[in-house]
Amino acid sequence: MRIGIIGAGLVAQGVAQLALKSGHELMLSNGRGPESLRDAGRKIGVSIGTVDEAVAFGDAILVAIPFSAIHTLPTEALSGKLVMDAANYYPERDGRIEELDMRESTTSNILARHLSGSLIVKAFNAILASDLVKDAKPAGSPGRRALPIAGDDAQAKQVVATLHDELGYDVVDAGPLSESWRFERAKPAYCVAFDESGLRGALSRAERDREVEEGSWRK
Repeated sequence: MRIGIIGAGLVAQGVAQLALKSGHELMLSNGRGPESLRDAGRKIGVSIGTVDEAVAFGDAILVAIPFSAIHTLPTEALSGKLVMDAANYYPERDGRIEELDMRESTTSNILARHLSGSLIVKAFNAILASDLVKDAKPAGSPGRRALPIAGDDAQAKQVVATLHDELGYDVVDAGPLSESWRFERAKPAYCVAFDESGLRGALSRAERDREVEEGSWRK
């Protein structure tokens, strides 16, 4: 599969390393342009391009940018594309967003509203960047880590689930985008290493109006 990546931080680079190792083709991009990516592209061994070039290149697109920057995504170019949403809401970085603070929406539902013609799957947001490459294991490995996904299109979710398996992770489908809050920041499943059974339990324990201790997932 050809994967275009928008964002060049550690999550984007970790996914790129694993996907390249699994035989996928990658193009890395960010809002600052290809010149800012030459070192990262050389280090990982992937192509680099503009955001528009990465979108045109990819059969699937990974969005791994600060949540406050989602309005910069090219709506028309992404229409019809499978978009994997790895963004998280951090108020101290993104500014306060009332509909998230009031639990009236989810990060992925807001992205889906902006990219109304795209197939959005929440994915790769609930793992620390430092764990992405380290925790990947072949299928069938004892204690293999599971990652959550959510989305409204069954076929798109199957593509993303298959990609997770190829990259080294089991998957738990948390349901539609409206349920993606279950693994957003400060929920029990957020960035904590679980196998499939443990992850299902963490998702079921999530409460809409209750958060775990801020930063506890980094301990």
